[in-house]
Amino acid sequence: MPDSNLSAGSYKTIQGATFWVADTGETDLPVILCLHSCFLDGTMFDGLVAAVAGQYRVIRPDFRGQGRSDLDDVDIITMETCAEDMEALIDAMGLTSINVVAQSMGGDVAFRLISKRQDLFRSLVVAGSSACSEPPDQLARFRQWVIDAGNQGFSGDVLDTTMAIMLGETTRHDPAKKPIVDFWRERIAALPKALRPAMSGVMERGSSVPLLPGITIPVLIINGEEDLPRPPAWSDEMLRELPNAKLMRLKKIGHSPTLEAPEVVIPAIQSFFDNPAA
Repeated sequence: MPDSNLSAGSYKTIQGATFWVADTGETDLPVILCLHSCFLDGTMFDGLVAAVAGQYRVIRPDFRGQGRSDLDDVDIITMETCAEDMEALIDAMGLTSINVVAQSMGGDVAFRLISKRQDLFRSLVVAGSSACSEPPDQLARFRQWVIDAGNQGFSGDVLDTTMAIMLGETTRHDPAKKPIVDFWRERIAALPKALRPAMSGVMERGSSVPLLPGITIPVLIINGEEDLPRPPAWSDEMLRELPNAKLMRLKKIGHSPTLEAPEVVIPAIQSFFDNPAA
């Protein structure tokens, strides 16, 4: 069973929707705000919460239409809407000097959020993420994936496709990592068809590359060489455009570095937050 820090949280009404927000709650500690991947939720950061216990307050909201937060009966939940939700949550909680760790979709939200309210933020880690929009060929394939998931749910080919996107090939075939693969396969298989608006928001996102030169806080980019949906070239683009960024590239790791290589990635995140200017 998870300890109290991992399971503690509450529902908060923000911008007319109800959000689940896990929060370790220490008001005297610096803050880490965790922004999760689509298909996953704040629990993907359980390992980070355990690693930084007593050193950081960790806040993990589930995005609108995902996890334990309200589903939304709309065609699309845009990255802009999610950024506005997070801004309203931050203001409601009175957070400042925030360190952010953002995985995949979380990075799409983070760039929009930080570019608007940079004074609230101290540093940023983006893992398995990017700033560009989907290329036309990939977007066409992903649109069909979204339609299929909305029609049949996360089973059969849809589930297999989702797993191939979320975890690298080496991870999926490594016997030592079978427990983590099986765990997330079961979680993804249980996702509702109503996730479709959130999926559409990620796939139809516009580019946030023009925002990057104005983001001057320290940024750590973590990218796996086997990241299928956000390949290494997209991380290289972020590195070029962000004024104060460095890149950590991982061999034999895919789209979810915090899950696939926690023994390397979590210490790197903590070290960066401890001294982002190093």
